[in-house]
Amino acid sequence: MPSFSLRSRGFIGSMALLLSGMDTVIGLYGETIEVPCNNGAPKPKDLFMTKWKYDDGDLLTQLKDQDASVIATDKYKDRVSMAENSSLLIAAATLKDEKTFTCMVVAGADISEYPVKLLIHKAPTGVEITALATELEIGKPTQLGQCSTSDANPAASITWFKNKKPLVADGKGIIISSKVKVDEVTGLTTTSSILQYTAEKGDTAALFTCGALNTLSSPVSFTVTYPTERISLHVISKGPLMEGANVTLKCKADGNPPPTSFNFHILGKVVKVENSDSYTVTDVTRESTGEYKCSIIDNAKMEDSKNITINYLDMSLSPSGKVMKSFGEGLALTLQTHASGELKVSWTKLDSRPTFDKLTYSDSGKYEVVVTMGPLIKKASFELVVEGVPVIRRVAKRRGEDGQHKVLTCEAEGSPKPTVAWSVNGTSADESPYVNGKITHKLTIVPTVNLTVVCTVSNELGQDTRTINVSTCKRVDKQNPQTPSIDYLVVGVIVGLLLATVVVGLAYWLYMKKSKQGSWKTGEKEDGSTEESKKLEEKIEEKLEENSQKVEV
Repeated sequence: MPSFSLRSRGFIGSMALLLSGMDTVIGLYGETIEVPCNNGAPKPKDLFMTKWKYDDGDLLTQLKDQDASVIATDKYKDRVSMAENSSLLIAAATLKDEKTFTCMVVAGADISEYPVKLLIHKAPTGVEITALATELEIGKPTQLGQCSTSDANPAASITWFKNKKPLVADGKGIIISSKVKVDEVTGLTTTSSILQYTAEKGDTAALFTCGALNTLSSPVSFTVTYPTERISLHVISKGPLMEGANVTLKCKADGNPPPTSFNFHILGKVVKVENSDSYTVTDVTRESTGEYKCSIIDNAKMEDSKNITINYLDMSLSPSGKVMKSFGEGLALTLQTHASGELKVSWTKLDSRPTFDKLTYSDSGKYEVVVTMGPLIKKASFELVVEGVPVIRRVAKRRGEDGQHKVLTCEAEGSPKPTVAWSVNGTSADESPYVNGKITHKLTIVPTVNLTVVCTVSNELGQDTRTINVSTCKRVDKQNPQTPSIDYLVVGVIVGLLLATVVVGLAYWLYMKKSKQGSWKTGEKEDGSTEESKKLEEKIEEKLEENSQKVEV
């Protein structure tokens, strides 16, 4: 192997020494570091030799087409090697490897050197907050804690955060002081940062963290204490504030920690409550309406008050229960209300308040009144029963559709429900529903003779009757309704005979009259003729009466 003795920026024989600018390589602590030769450029075609060295001596060399040879005899003897592209490989890097390494390349008549500065970095092993404050007091500077991170190179820079936003020291409310300690053996650093913080009321739920590089500590929070500046009285009740309810008064203070004892002013009376912020007033009445207060025991001027109104609703309805009245009477209805607010009144049987000047059966029923005032509801009711002696309003008759029957109708009203009875039996009876004291009863009969029928309605209070005349029904031939039946033929014959008798009688009477006129003229006696005439007239009248009776039948 030829040896060379070179001087910077000089020439020996025909060979020239070329120096390039210095590159910088950053390696990670404990890892294998690759230091490139000539920034990783391809090997020259006329390469003769490559050598790596540093200030304290040569490390290794490599001739063309041969393996690299380690020259170093110090700590690098077993830690260095050369890569295929002529890069220097350093295993298990430490901070002591922060040096300038030079790659020397001999190619043709030129000797080139490429110095590389090596830096070793190491991320901190962790970040944590210690020496935490027990609590923070508003307006008072307090050392919140100390944030530390170790085994770093270069020294880590610590940042404090509140609710993920970085804190910037201002020399007043936020004061941050940091220091760095170097380990004598490894050369690694430990950085610590102390935060002195002046809390505000909004910091009660704040989360504080600290971080270095991309590593954050676990968040921590603190109890922030501050004195009470204001209290408020709250009224708690299940449902509306009404008579008979329980009302809880709760006194809230904005201090931290809050007061544990309070004075409650109940309608002028002071009640001291310890180890609680609440007081319950039981079974309140309308007299409980008024001003209520609460205050801090050691500062009576710090108080709050509330005006409480106890709602009430009184209602009375007269009459009530079951009310019995007679048909046509009047009923006085009285509804009295007394309440703490505006009322709404509604009736369930009618849309408005009923009036009973003259009772009818349709007025019977249950009446309910509902009085409401907001969520308060009260109800009252009565049942009205209108009674009366039954009265028949109408009786009627009509011929059945088949012409063989008569349908009798009896309409009545009364209460209690009347029963209906007829003086004759029928083939069928039909009774309508009993509604509003009214009932209609129908009876179908087949009269064979002329009848006078009686309808009787009755209940426990009395009865009423009405009569109706019913004649017989003439039969109609069902096979040929347009052809007269035998009855009609008989009637026709009788009527014909009657007319014939009348005609004969009339002719005879005219004849006798003329005979009388002749006798007057001749002067004959008329006694016998007159007697015969009277007898004949009597016979004619008897015949007419007999025929008349046959027609009626």
